[in-house]
Amino acid sequence: METKGKLIIIGGAVDKGSFTEGNFDKDVAKNLNFFETGILKRLINESKHKEQSRIEILTTASKIPKEVGAEYVKALAYLGALNTGILDIDKREKATDPEILKRVQEADVIMVTGGDQLRLTSILGGTPFQDLMLHKYQNEEFIYAGTSAGAAAASNNMIYQGSSSEALLKGEVKITGGLGLIGGVVIDTHFVQRGRIGRLFQAVVSNPRILGIGLGEDTGLLITNNSQMEAIGSGLVILVDGREIKDTNLTQIELGQPISISHLVTHVLSKYDTFDIKTNKMYINSSQYANS
Repeated sequence: METKGKLIIIGGAVDKGSFTEGNFDKDVAKNLNFFETGILKRLINESKHKEQSRIEILTTASKIPKEVGAEYVKALAYLGALNTGILDIDKREKATDPEILKRVQEADVIMVTGGDQLRLTSILGGTPFQDLMLHKYQNEEFIYAGTSAGAAAASNNMIYQGSSSEALLKGEVKITGGLGLIGGVVIDTHFVQRGRIGRLFQAVVSNPRILGIGLGEDTGLLITNNSQMEAIGSGLVILVDGREIKDTNLTQIELGQPISISHLVTHVLSKYDTFDIKTNKMYINSSQYANS
């Protein structure tokens, strides 16, 4: 079944972000510097009614929702999008509120802020809010846009814990269920700056069918029909493809021991490069071999 909605997942700005790291809530205005790369403008242009689209900003992941929401409203207004609102859902009861559900029904875009992705899944999971959002994404010209925690929570599988330095020790990366907008992938954010590639390696080796997506700072992916991915923003997207893994010691070692992996494939995308999840084909926009 064709997915009518679009997914925009954003890695976040340098040294700000997800995984309950306190610095996301400091200097929120600086955290939004990825707008300068054109990601937010692209979001507006991809939405159903462009600058007139109804954009709801979901601040559930943040511990300072009013400040975070206000910064998004300000940035969107700067780009001409004035039809905005803030959804401050800080408890599960609010995710069943008829007034809030009415706003979700009327929204063209839901922009999910950074913070702690476990707040998103524990508060929204299994509620009418999540059900309605998934229905709109599947059946309407609707955009789910998430940065940092909002990006990490978008998939069926969600990384919620694991240090970069110990990520390739068995059991150090913790994964749970996400919000379920897209399957077959696992998403990590602030990827390049914080050296998190090991976290994706462990997530992928445990089930090589899953495609690992690592989003660098100031970088995003536009995903259409849950398969066509285009890199947007100024940084890098790293894909970890485990389908060709030939060997590993994963099941032979104890918890806390280093993991070995043979023949793990990676791809690196920059702005305008594309990747098709269904065919596993990458297209480099400015390929040096384009005319050969």
